[in-house]
Amino acid sequence: MAASDTERAQQQIDEIEALSSIYGDDWCVVDEDEKIYCIKISDCLDQPKWTLCLQVILPPGYPAAEPPIYQLNAPWLRGQDYTELANSLEEIYVQNLGESILYLWVEKIREVLIEKAQSSDPEPDIKKTTEEVDEDDEDDFLLDYQPIQEDQIKMLNYMTSESQEDEELPPIHHGSPITDRRSTFQAHLAPVVTTRQVKRVLEKLYENKKIASATHNIYAYRIYCEDKQTFLQDCEDDGETAAGGRLLHLMQILNVHNVLVVVSRWYGGILLGPDRFKHINNCARNVLVE
Repeated sequence: MAASDTERAQQQIDEIEALSSIYGDDWCVVDEDEKIYCIKISDCLDQPKWTLCLQVILPPGYPAAEPPIYQLNAPWLRGQDYTELANSLEEIYVQNLGESILYLWVEKIREVLIEKAQSSDPEPDIKKTTEEVDEDDEDDFLLDYQPIQEDQIKMLNYMTSESQEDEELPPIHHGSPITDRRSTFQAHLAPVVTTRQVKRVLEKLYENKKIASATHNIYAYRIYCEDKQTFLQDCEDDGETAAGGRLLHLMQILNVHNVLVVVSRWYGGILLGPDRFKHINNCARNVLVE
């Protein structure tokens, strides 16, 4: 007999609790409501050479009737490597239909990373330009960016050439605010195809006194470079540790590109704990869906 919705939900809860206790800090909840999780996997604990991030969304039918939706993120993971690893994961799913398989997936990925570390494969070149890798790939969710808006603009100045000064300012959409215990969150979105447009949009937003006075302006952007077939993507915590990385993960999982999302938070004096991440992601998702 097919598992009921309640049983499936309970199976998911049990699996998540187990994984979270097995993998500790390497396991991260990106969005509890939407069942989006991320786990950082490496070939060894002491001095990892090969690291990969597995992001999964658990659909309502998992594990009985639907596979997890997943994405593999690593700056070195390309072409053949990606295909082989994806095929191994699909195979595990097919061999264990109806079972909870995330642990098997994680350990399979770790096995591949250990093989890579032991084989003659050259170590991944981590110090590539931002065009190649996510800025936060190496230390997911632990980045502490400078919470100073001028610095963000300066950095983008550095990344964008001095020509094209007249780059068009894209339209900016403002999402509906979410308020919880006197803290207010509001997302702003703009379509962007160059880092210069990202800079223009941020400058435009900071001209608004209310936005400029926000406790945090967290942002992330993803731009698809057609010619190089890569993503140019980056994120900024603005003092809200790990928030930018989570926002970027949400965008990767929703597979959106050529867009900048900024979430402003005005702190109301009451600590919200992990709820603040939920509000940041909900704001962002709502504005992306709109």
